Amino acid sequence: MASIKFFTQLAMELPEAEEHPHFEKKSYRTRKKIFATLDEIKQRVVVKLKPEDQFIYCRIDPTVIYPVEGNWGIKGWTMIELKKIKQPLLKEIVALAYKTVRS
Repeated sequence: MASIKFFTQLAMELPEAEEHPHFEKKSYRTRKKIFATLDEIKQRVVVKLKPEDQFIYCRIDPTVIYPVEGNWGIKGWTMIELKKIKQPLLKEIVALAYKTVRS
């Protein structure tokens, strides 16, 4: 399973990635656009995916990867439970979120 440290390293290894505060969370941005946020207390990550990609990943295990409630979820913002997700899958999703906001 993935840790906060593992996620942070993944996000910060991406070219031009920056960490900034975002309310009570941390955000990870490229070109001033957020591709992920981290809630350290709940050990959850939210990533920006295209709705069609969100649909595919949420089908893997909806207890681990699921849309954020409301309009944010409809727009592709996706919740990930760090304690439950396998590291290779998290790496794939974070890379996709990064590419999504850069395109």
